[in-house]
Amino acid sequence: MKFSVVITTYNRLKLLQRAINSVLQQTMDCEIVVVDDCSIDGTRQFVETLCDEMYAREDFRLIYYRNSENSGHAATVNIGVEKSSGDWIKFLDDDDYLAPNCLEEMSKAITLNENAAICSCVAAQVDQDGVEKSRTPQLGPGKAYYIPQADIHYGMLLEIIPFGTPVQVACRRQAFLESGGWDISMTSCDDIDSWIRISKFGDAIFLNQCLAYRTQWDGGYDQKIAYLKRLDTNILMKEKIYALVDATHSQKIPKLENIRSYLKLHWMLVALKNKNIRTVVKIFEPAILSQSACWLLISALLIRRWRHQNTQIRKFILIHS
Repeated sequence: MKFSVVITTYNRLKLLQRAINSVLQQTMDCEIVVVDDCSIDGTRQFVETLCDEMYAREDFRLIYYRNSENSGHAATVNIGVEKSSGDWIKFLDDDDYLAPNCLEEMSKAITLNENAAICSCVAAQVDQDGVEKSRTPQLGPGKAYYIPQADIHYGMLLEIIPFGTPVQVACRRQAFLESGGWDISMTSCDDIDSWIRISKFGDAIFLNQCLAYRTQWDGGYDQKIAYLKRLDTNILMKEKIYALVDATHSQKIPKLENIRSYLKLHWMLVALKNKNIRTVVKIFEPAILSQSACWLLISALLIRRWRHQNTQIRKFILIHS
């Protein structure tokens, strides 16, 4: 099995250097594909010099490609996958980085399930100095949790299965291509939209190991998206997932209108928490206070709380064992 790590970048040279170094420190060989969306901060010179230095290496192969024009994140990801040659693609944004054993642990888990199409892991949320602030929750029992394809979209709909951001995810290259790649018309959730479609082509694996580090900072692209835009995109994602839920779960899923109301209630509360009263007023409508919407919100909060507590319990056991 061969991994290609696709790194997309735009004017973040120092962060990019950290991301590339985290791949060069991997405990297994891989291909690195850096796609530059027309940076003007010295990125080209740095990566081209690194390519020359690594030319004779057999353990890592570095490919650099620079877009002819600024094309956006989704298009840049698609180009990176197109330029890659690995069986599996590991996604990596320039402001994130990997644990040294990330690819090795993913490879071990994937080898045990030849039908897998997508793999994710626990990620640590870190600040700009690399100080850990929190961790995403674990999923299910064991070191690696395997999810049959028929259960994936049902789990995504109820927010039981969170694949997470690109730094957490790897996928089979062929599944990525067959799914159509990332939607270049989307300005947010283009990664989640892709996971939804890739999951049609095989099983999923979730590794209950912290193998990725996601930087939370003011320069993150997601911080610039308005609440109403996030709400609209969130609803769109749920609608796409809803349409793909396997027939074996059809009797258990909530009505789509109740899911929409739950999402509006959720984002109204987020806006209220952040004292964005104008957004609260725009979102509010009587339907979001329905019993079904409120119950879905409570259920989602309980699931998140249980998963968080379960993670804390496991961390306590590891520390004191």
